[in-house]
Amino acid sequence: MRTVLMVAEKPSLAQSIAKILSKGSCTSRKGLNGACSVHEYSGSFQGQTVRFKMTSVCGHVMSLDFTGKYNNWDKVDPAELFSKAPTEKKEANPKLNMVKFLQVEARGSDYVVLWLDCDKEGENICFEVLDAIHPVMNKGSVRDQSVFRAKFSSITDTDIWNAMNRLGEPNRNEALSVDARQELDLRIGCAFTRFQTKYFQGKYGNLDSSLISFGPCQTPTLGFCVERHDKIQSFKPETYWVLQAKVFKGKDTPLTLDWNRVRVFDREVGQMFVNLAKTSKEAQ
Repeated sequence: MRTVLMVAEKPSLAQSIAKILSKGSCTSRKGLNGACSVHEYSGSFQGQTVRFKMTSVCGHVMSLDFTGKYNNWDKVDPAELFSKAPTEKKEANPKLNMVKFLQVEARGSDYVVLWLDCDKEGENICFEVLDAIHPVMNKGSVRDQSVFRAKFSSITDTDIWNAMNRLGEPNRNEALSVDARQELDLRIGCAFTRFQTKYFQGKYGNLDSSLISFGPCQTPTLGFCVERHDKIQSFKPETYWVLQAKVFKGKDTPLTLDWNRVRVFDREVGQMFVNLAKTSKEAQ
């Protein structure tokens, strides 16, 4: 019987998908890393009866970092981090032994179905998983497709079954765009963090200058906060007028209405609406 390995992004997601696809008949066990469980059951795939193994990762399998000597702040000019410094992929969380765990579970598998999150980060993790398991999977015919990608937007029975019945392929270009973003974040973030930390050390007594981090994501967010703060500080109140109306019907409690326009800053315009309201005898 052939084996299909299925990989989700989080343990809880793997459990939910396995429960739906197995209709609650799967058996579960802990993986060797203790963090990820493996859910197993039999079913149909590509017109044949197979054994399914559903498991997960815990986010990114790999992370990007500089090679050893470039992590020494005192011996490396921050400017070198922009171009000269080589990078390498390392396990994102070595304590999880995620690569070894995936290889143990993938050994002897014939197919893999990737249930990673449906965004660019998820596509990137797809290829991190494939890099880890490809060497230990069974080698099928050149014409046989062995890698499949599930696309889903919610964890409902209907959506999961639709994804399983409409499997596609992972998108390498989207994965590569994440690789590029990771390298930019690493080079820019490390170079500027090291530069400004060294630059500000000892210059201001009340500044905790042990580490002054910089990141392409942090900087625009900080800009939004500063811009909003400046607007609040420079705010000048203006007088405005609001139309307040009540509708009466017999002896019923009057109904207070909200004005769709909310407010006006011109009193004459407000008075015009008041006059219009006063001349109305009915409201719908």
